[in-house]
Amino acid sequence: MALSDLFSNAQLFFRWLHVLAGVIWIGHLYFFNFVNVPFQGTIGADVKKVVNPQLITRALWWFRWGAMATFVLGLVLFTQLYMYTPGVGFGPSELFRAAEGGLTGRAAWILVGMTLGTIMWFNVWFIIWPAQKKILTSVRDGVAVDPALPKKALMASRTNAYLSGPMLFGMLAPSHYGGFNLLTLLVVSALGVGAIWYAIKTSPRVGTSL
Repeated sequence: MALSDLFSNAQLFFRWLHVLAGVIWIGHLYFFNFVNVPFQGTIGADVKKVVNPQLITRALWWFRWGAMATFVLGLVLFTQLYMYTPGVGFGPSELFRAAEGGLTGRAAWILVGMTLGTIMWFNVWFIIWPAQKKILTSVRDGVAVDPALPKKALMASRTNAYLSGPMLFGMLAPSHYGGFNLLTLLVVSALGVGAIWYAIKTSPRVGTSL
């Protein structure tokens, strides 16, 4: 039998949208870092003038709005789960504040995930997108691209890629792990960063032959 209360159904609905938007966002983040950056190094300026305004503009639209939807829906979910109790009202819920005081393990993990996710969202909207917009405008108008812009965008994009591993663990841990300690955070962060580093290093050679 389906859940009958509006709160639970709304929570599931927003969680589903949050995950869907997150897949779009992080999927495009990995596309840019694992596929597009190596690809751009193999084509000439004449090809870029034709390909990039069409390809990158479309990809950046889904990338930035996926990030925005993930961010906003994440705030909605955080409020529902950790800052609201049905029948009581707004304020830290039992999922956020432990009975003996302090944060619960769930709350600690979600705050780690939210902090990293917020940094990544900021990088998308206030560093990557403004820089890419200027780059694409310069390419369209046939003027020289400021050499600092690609480096700035790439640095922010690489940062987001490295943060994505521990960020995703922070988002999953509240429901699937629960207990929080610093050692686990350090191990997860090292494994996540290491996996992304390996993917970036091997991406120029992946898929280049049948």
